[in-house]
Amino acid sequence: MVLGLGGSGEAAARLLLEEGAVVTVCDSGTSESIRARALALESSGIASKLGSDADDDENQYDICVISPGIDPETPLVRNIVRKGIPIISEVELAFQECSCPVIAITGTNGKTTTTELTTTILSGSGLRTVACGNIGLPFSTAVRESHELDVIVLEVSSFQLEAVAQFRAHVAVWLNFSPNHLDRYADVDAYRAAKLRIFERQTADDFAIVNADGQLPTLIAQVLTFSATDANADFHFDGRFIRFHGMPIIDFSSTKLTGVHNAENLMAAFAIGHVLDVELDKLAAAALQYIPPAHRCERVRELDGAIWINDSKATTLDAMEKAILSQDRPIILIAGGKNKGFGFEPIIDVIRRRVKRVVLIGEMRNRIAVDWAGVECRCCDSLDEAVVAAREMASSGDAIVFSPGTSSFDMFKSYIERGECFKSLVNAL
Repeated sequence: MVLGLGGSGEAAARLLLEEGAVVTVCDSGTSESIRARALALESSGIASKLGSDADDDENQYDICVISPGIDPETPLVRNIVRKGIPIISEVELAFQECSCPVIAITGTNGKTTTTELTTTILSGSGLRTVACGNIGLPFSTAVRESHELDVIVLEVSSFQLEAVAQFRAHVAVWLNFSPNHLDRYADVDAYRAAKLRIFERQTADDFAIVNADGQLPTLIAQVLTFSATDANADFHFDGRFIRFHGMPIIDFSSTKLTGVHNAENLMAAFAIGHVLDVELDKLAAAALQYIPPAHRCERVRELDGAIWINDSKATTLDAMEKAILSQDRPIILIAGGKNKGFGFEPIIDVIRRRVKRVVLIGEMRNRIAVDWAGVECRCCDSLDEAVVAAREMASSGDAIVFSPGTSSFDMFKSYIERGECFKSLVNAL
């Protein structure tokens, strides 16, 4: 059985079918898009059950592959647990079919940028690789060509790591950690424990690339560190140059990246290339070709002397803080979104220090206004209204930064849809 009819669930089902399994896909949803996907799978020989039929399925299965977006506490999953069926993640399934080493990248923030950066600089240095996992392309799809690749670069979330067993990353990367997903996990420790599983089956022949500020447990793999604050780290950013053991590798201002957080992402990517025996000068040259992804500190336009920044991908307080600190202009901040179980008090000092005014939207808007007592906040009922309000507040020389600090699902399907809506509204001004 495969639980979930999203992209990774469909990819897992098709991979299993190719390997000779008898496959049933179950999903609690019954939307038109889910029904259409189920029909497409059924035409290939994959059975499906939707809605209550999925939640109450009485059939027995040898194994269950769970999609990362499914909460283990849902009736769909509890039904599987009740029947004693072993559960693995889609990442675990794909790993068992993988023919090349895996580079796995996790962290609360920066995973997608670092995964893309790593793929760009490794490809530019002559290695055959592809980016997959939480970045968009399912691991179960990418693994089909793994016999033709030197390495696979895999973005992994805590959700994807929850149900791994034999998964082993030849290179495991820990970018950073901050509270997140407390609507899914009992507490921060449970969230951290899920992410730490990235190191679980590594050996002394493998590599762990970690932020020197991470305070991680003792690791079995060979450890390389990076840091923008600790000059003793293997890779260090001194404010201008990224250095390896003191030797300058690249002038960060020559890249298309901005902000200390992106310097850390680039150091992690360089460290990956280094442990794969790629010369540092080749990595530096390839890094110059990298173009940052949309929705992460993306400059939209300048209007009346103020710049508009789309940081819709900021779904945590840590990401919001990095976006704020990356600006050298006075800031009008647009924030808010879904209630993910954490408050916004921890970032209040940065808000008071660096933000002129705040416009709040979404499910969290009123709670954030309380958490940020003493800061001038205006609550709006829509993103459209918020953009108009921010323009009224802004002066020439300001930066209007859309960095929600939480997820989008109260108002939008994804941070991508949210970011595209923001850009459309701003460009229409």
